[in-house]
Amino acid sequence: MNAHVGDKIIIEGTHLGDHRRTGIITEITHPDGAPPYQVRWLEDGRTTLVFPGAECRIEPSVQPARPEDVAP
Repeated sequence: MNAHVGDKIIIEGTHLGDHRRTGIITEITHPDGAPPYQVRWLEDGRTTLVFPGAECRIEPSVQPARPEDVAP
């Protein structure tokens, strides 16, 4: 899994009652775009370090990220 700053990450719930989480990748830690990623979650604005698993997918950004789009 490879990503770029500004891409959207979607994590599907794995248990009954879990909800889908959606966030924007604000920082990548490896030059090749490999995980882990800093993610700002859209539902609450919190930022966390994410090691994506099988329940995750990346949706590429349709346009290059601007600094104001990824700032907390």
